[in-house]
Formats: sequence, structure tokens, C-alpha cells
Amino acid sequence: MHWTPRFWLSRRLIPREDRGPLRAMFVATCLEIGGAETLLAQLLRRLDREEIVPELCCLKYLGPLGEELAREVPAYAGLLAHKYDLRVLWRLARLMRRRRIDAVVTVGTGGDRMFWGRLAAWLADVPVICSALHSTGVPDYVELPNRLLAPLTDAFIAVAVSHGRYLAQHEGCPAKKVRVIPNGVDTRRFAPQEPDPSLRAQLGLPAGAPVVSIVAALRPEKNHELFLHSAALIRRELPEARFLVVGDGPRRPLLQKLAYELSLDNAVHFLGVRQDIPAILALTDVFLLASNMEANPVSILEAMACAKPVVATRVGSIPEAVIDGQTGYLVPPGDARQIADRCLQLLQDPELCRAMGCAGRKQVANGWSVERMVRGYEDLLLELYQRKAKGVWNGRPDVQSGHEHHLSGC
Repeated sequence: MHWTPRFWLSRRLIPREDRGPLRAMFVATCLEIGGAETLLAQLLRRLDREEIVPELCCLKYLGPLGEELAREVPAYAGLLAHKYDLRVLWRLARLMRRRRIDAVVTVGTGGDRMFWGRLAAWLADVPVICSALHSTGVPDYVELPNRLLAPLTDAFIAVAVSHGRYLAQHEGCPAKKVRVIPNGVDTRRFAPQEPDPSLRAQLGLPAGAPVVSIVAALRPEKNHELFLHSAALIRRELPEARFLVVGDGPRRPLLQKLAYELSLDNAVHFLGVRQDIPAILALTDVFLLASNMEANPVSILEAMACAKPVVATRVGSIPEAVIDGQTGYLVPPGDARQIADRCLQLLQDPELCRAMGCAGRKQVANGWSVERMVRGYEDLLLELYQRKAKGVWNGRPDVQSGHEHHLSGC
């Protein structure tokens, strides 16, 4: 598919030094409680308003986080009535024109938000069009219709270097347009703190019992079954161990049934969605993530920021955050025995737990802070707009430089 360079832009682009802040619209489906959604909320709240003024558009409905953000930034919802509602294109383009949007960022891998968001932005003469992708493989992937829109996209934003390579090699994102902006954690909110005895009692955790936790939506790719099978092996050698499952989803009854079958019903606590994750992590001795696939899971970064050692499967970009033998341990996906052994090694050696936790905290503070993530988005959007304002076209130009990683060698 060939797209004609848009020399016919109806609006004159004023260089950054001669105008006020850019107006950026972030397009999602809805904002339920989840890692990627929480990151977006942090980003919108922290963008420098003297540089970029954010707006939110949820194609379907706002969701819990969207409703919170609607009290802080302009927010729109209800533009997509159903999957085959073609009128969403005109509604969305009209909204972008009316709001004089300078940059659009679609948030999420594939789907309606990525397709209609970019197409409407192109139709509405939005100067900068980007897609932020947060996952790898099934169930989220870049479908053929979305791949066909790659020529009109200025940048595809990956959350880690290995994730960027994956997008270029497997998801049809041109390597020269892939930019890496690592996920970030608020290291002030997620910081080491003393465990709360009253919360421990409220959750039914015996005093002194070692605790292994997971924070993840109850989705198949998170492989909570492996977490539970590993927990059963840990309990054979450490009967007093307890396990916290933070997150919710339709698979909860199935997982609770499995916990019962593994004789874990008194040892595993399904906590659902929680707003007090730092306090939960303060009760945790080892953080475990048993996923089949990941891009750059925020939950691991949050646990490390709270100085907790991590045991995780060696998938996706996890090895970029978890340094095997230094901030935790990496294990092959699907290996419950090795997961259990690594958890036991940590649970039975408090000094090792503390040392790895401190190393993890330092690593997050140095390379995975929310400030770095926000700065990466600001730099990218400002750079792309300035290129357009200066007349650097060559059609819709490929991104060649910038603050964050660029995958020119993919």
C-alpha cells in the first residue's frame, strides 16, 4: 500500500520555539486496572504541561482509571458503538480536528484503538502519529489491517530493547521506526517500607510465615497454574509458606479450584484487585512471575523498587530487568521444580533476599524510573513535531534519532 506524502496539510505547523505546548491525544479502548493502563495514567499525570498538554480518548468506555483521569485531563469516550461501527472513523477524526491535536499516540498492541486511532489521525491532518505497544504475541498482536497502516505511522514505541526487536521481526513494525521507551516505576511510591502487622493479620498470614506473591491479571499468558504448582512444591519443604495472588479476572474460579486440588486452599490468598500494592509487597519475601510471555511487566519493576528479590521465567524482556543471580533468578518457562528451588533458596536465606532486593532497587532507580519514561515520550513527540514543522518530510519520515533507543540494526 502506498500513501501519498501529505504536503497538502491544511494547517500550518509552527516551529516549537514559536508556539505553546503540543496537544497530544492518547487513544485506548478503555482503562481498566492493569499494568499498561496504570503506566498511561502516570504518563498523562506527569507530562510537562509547558511542553505537552495531554488528552485521553477511550473508544468504548472510560473504565475505572479513565474515570479518575477524566477529573484531571480532557477525556472522551463512547466513540465506538460496536466492532463493525465504521462511523467511529469520522467521529474520531472530527474530535481530533476540533481539539486541534498535534500528536496522537495509540496505546495497546493491535485492535480497534491502533487501527482507528491512526487512520483518524491521518484523516484529521494530525502531524505526529505514534503507536505504543505493550505486549508480545497472543492474545495481543498486530493484525494485517494494522500492519498496512505502518507507512503513515511515525514511530512504534516498544517498552524494552528486546521488545523492540520482537516488534520489528514478528509484528511488521519497520525497524527504523521502532523506538524504545522503557516502562517506568514511581520509585517514591514503590519503595522499601516496614510491613504492616495489622494488614498481615487482616490477610490471614501467620506471624513469621514466609510469603511469595504475584501481581498480575488472571489471564492465560500469566500462567498462574505454574505459580500454583510451584507453590505446592514449596509447601512440601516449607509448610508454613503462604502465597498471595493479587489481580482478578474470569479465570479466578478455575484457579481457586486448582489451588483446592493441590491442597493449597489454606495457603493461597486470592486478593483480587488492590490499591495498596506497596503495602502488599512489604509483606512479601519473594516476588514470583511465571508468565509464558511478557514485554516488560511493570509488576516486576514495582517489586524490585520495593527491594524484593524476583524469581521469573526467562521470557520477553524480563532478563533486561532481572539480572540472574544479582537481583533475583531466571528460570525456564514451565519449570515448576526449578521455580520452587529458587524460591526456597531465597526464603531460607534472608541475607541473600536482602542483598538481591537492594540490588534490584538500585537497578530500577537507575534505569526504569517513571521520570525516564515520561522524558522519553516528551522527547519523542517534540522531536517528531519539530521535524514536520521544519519541513523534513520525505513523505512521512522515518525516525532516525532521539533520546531513547532506536533499532536501526534490526
